Amino acid sequence: MNLPISVDEARRLYEENDSAHAFDHVLRVYRLAEHIGRAEGADLRVLLTAVLLHDIAREEPNHHLRGAERARQLLAEYDSAFVDAVVHCIEAHRFRKGPKPRTLEARILQDADKLDAIGAIGVARAFAHAGHYGEPLWAPLEEVKRSELDNTSHTPVHEYWHKLRHLAERLHTPTARAIARERHAFMEAFFRRLDEECRGER
Repeated sequence: MNLPISVDEARRLYEENDSAHAFDHVLRVYRLAEHIGRAEGADLRVLLTAVLLHDIAREEPNHHLRGAERARQLLAEYDSAFVDAVVHCIEAHRFRKGPKPRTLEARILQDADKLDAIGAIGVARAFAHAGHYGEPLWAPLEEVKRSELDNTSHTPVHEYWHKLRHLAERLHTPTARAIARERHAFMEAFFRRLDEECRGER
């Protein structure tokens, strides 16, 4: 497929991202989005262009909006309807911050991005993030369940309990929800086992 930006060109836009959001994250989202997009009948040219550019402003505040602005500049020579569709996908890829996805392609990008935050890779990314910021690797699950999520006491267990375990139920497409079921079950079992091992019970 002839996209306006190649994988190699996109890779150069991600050189400063942390390991949880490095270009291998983009490639995983790309593969998921392509699979979901084919199954759901999406416009793959819009969808995959948006995937390649969705985190180009990841280190900036409101990266979804800043990334959308940068994408519009990068794609300025292309058809305006195509650019608008790509920009909307990027603007809407964060489920906790608007705008809400209005198109199938935007919903699929959001789904694929969230799928990469759960399952085995979601666990790995949570621990990579903790290591990057010097956070503890564990906190007792029962204590975490009674806590609020804040920046003063944050571990991968907090990330799982307060954020990651809710992602599967918030996906839009049937294809993504089917993928999420097994990933969610693995993640749930992992954090339960982690808690048991850290308590010396296993």
